[in-house]
Amino acid sequence: MRQLAGVRLPKFFNYYDSPMKLVATPDGGVAGWRLSKDSGGWREANNLIDKVLFVGGDEINEISRDEFVQLTEHERGRYLHGDGPIFALYETVRAIEETLREERRYPTPQEQALIRGVRRRTFVMFEEQLQQAGDPAADPTIAATAS
Repeated sequence: MRQLAGVRLPKFFNYYDSPMKLVATPDGGVAGWRLSKDSGGWREANNLIDKVLFVGGDEINEISRDEFVQLTEHERGRYLHGDGPIFALYETVRAIEETLREERRYPTPQEQALIRGVRRRTFVMFEEQLQQAGDPAADPTIAATAS
């Protein structure tokens, strides 16, 4: 793990339409994690730390904690399928989004709030499952402080 003086962590990024986070390690270093669209878990991405912090580019943007939660759940809901309460909630959001597409309109403030709330909830649920399965980058508390 790397040490980076003066860098406040955690930091969140949209890296080529994929959620990525930089977090502090127990030894005071930095670890990079990128969402796996195959499993919904986190893949080590330490090789991208310099790129997101110092190089950047049109397809790399630092985002807020809440934007990170929303992007992560958008991607999980889009790429993952299964059974259980999390997937039922993903289906609820997909149904709302499909209705919006069919009606060719933007979401109402109530629909936006519903989608954001569902995604915060599924983020916590998914991250808790990842923690139980031993994913070292899982952190359900990220959504607790997102607003």
